[in-house]
Parts: sequence; structure tokens; C-alpha cells
Amino acid sequence: MAKSLEVAPPRQGLDGFTHIVQEHQAMVFSLACHFLQNRAAAEDLTQEVFVGLFENLHTIQSPAHLKSWLRQVTSRRCIDIARKARLRRFLSLGDTPEPAQEIRLADPLISRRLQTLVATLPAKQRMAVVLRYQEDLDPSEIASALGIPLNSVKSILRRSIEFLRTKLTRQMSEVSQ
Repeated sequence: MAKSLEVAPPRQGLDGFTHIVQEHQAMVFSLACHFLQNRAAAEDLTQEVFVGLFENLHTIQSPAHLKSWLRQVTSRRCIDIARKARLRRFLSLGDTPEPAQEIRLADPLISRRLQTLVATLPAKQRMAVVLRYQEDLDPSEIASALGIPLNSVKSILRRSIEFLRTKLTRQMSEVSQ
């Protein structure tokens, strides 16, 4: 049996776990918040992910494994929530929360429209877009987090970007007329 590596600093018990939470909670919350577009739901999901981590901490083998585990569990739980909530939304699109990481686009109208369009993507496509453009992961990291082949990630991203580009262009041309 392989011995688990020390993930936290050389502190014991809850202090070490507290350090892990402090170090990684922003990443987990940001990912959940950008996907769910609901601050309260993202907070709940973040708490669930760290409770799950606490229960499975003995299986974590390295700091890289920890980060990968957190992204994978967060991504999968976000997709599960989206599937369950397909008929109802957590909030109206006008109540979109502030992003955890500041995004600066030149035109706030385009930013709002783009955020609205991203929210209309199917769950797996939306998560891939959030992981790529919000979390700045490369396609191989996204494939690992979502548990799908690399070529599928590339295809999903390409189709999603084309969809967003077409819809945004169409909406902006309607506004200018």
C-alpha cells in the first residue's frame, strides 16, 4: 500500500486542514460561482466539497493531487446541480453575482450578454468554458477534471466558442439596427 504524502504544512489535525481550506477555498468557490452564477449555491457547494475532502484526506497523495481532486469534485458537483436544476434556475440572469475574480471587458453590455449566453450552454460545455477561460486551465487539465478525453474537450470548447460568437454577433447586430 502506497503511503500518502503530507499535503499540509507540518501541522497536525484540524490546523493542517484549516490551512488547506484557506489555501484552496478561493479556487473552489470561484469555479462554483462562475458555473452556478449564484453566490449562495456556490458557498454551499464549496462547503460540501471541503467536507468531502475532510472525509477523503487520507487518499490525497500530493499537493498536485489535492488541487486536481478539488477541481474534479467541484466540476462534477456543479454539473450534477445543473442537471437537477434543468427545469428551474437558481436566480434570474439579471441577479448575476459579482465574480470572485475581477473580469475587465471594454464593454459592459457585451460582458453581460456574454455571461447570459454562457449560462445557456449545456452543463458540460459551460463547465469546460468556465475552466478554460475563468480558471485558465489548459485542455488537458480540463479533460482530467471532467474525466473526458482531451479531443472531446477541444471539440466542446470549439463548438461552445462558435456558438457564443454566433449568438453574440447576432444579438449585437439586432441591437444596432
